[in-house]
Amino acid sequence: MKMTKQEYKKLIEKKTPNSPLLKDVCLAFLIGGLICIIGQLICDGIMRLGSDKENASLLTSVTMVFFGALLTGLGLYDRIAKFAGAGTIVPITGFANSVVSPAMEFKSEGLVLGLAAKMFVIAGPVIVYGVLSSVAAGIIYYILSLL
Repeated sequence: MKMTKQEYKKLIEKKTPNSPLLKDVCLAFLIGGLICIIGQLICDGIMRLGSDKENASLLTSVTMVFFGALLTGLGLYDRIAKFAGAGTIVPITGFANSVVSPAMEFKSEGLVLGLAAKMFVIAGPVIVYGVLSSVAAGIIYYILSLL
């Protein structure tokens, strides 16, 4: 069966369910905000234990990545993401999820070729371009500071 691009596009539009945009945006905002509130509560708690803001922020980031990875490993993060949509992608926990998910999917292929090799399939480009843009920004800053 041959289809033109327009026929295929119409078929896809017909088969794809409409998403309730307002509901999706509100849920993403609320759940993403809730994740950020949890992070802020963790940071405030660490600072109350006597840590300075810089170390508290570092420990909060590590803790949030840990919780994101743990929830992914337990299969709970995907359920939350299914409900909240984009609200779970933006916070740092979404990064942890993007690292752990492929690793879990390919763990049956072994520790090196499965787990280790696939761990950064999604997060790898983010890390690479993050480092490259940091280096570029540093070079630009250095050049501007010389002027």
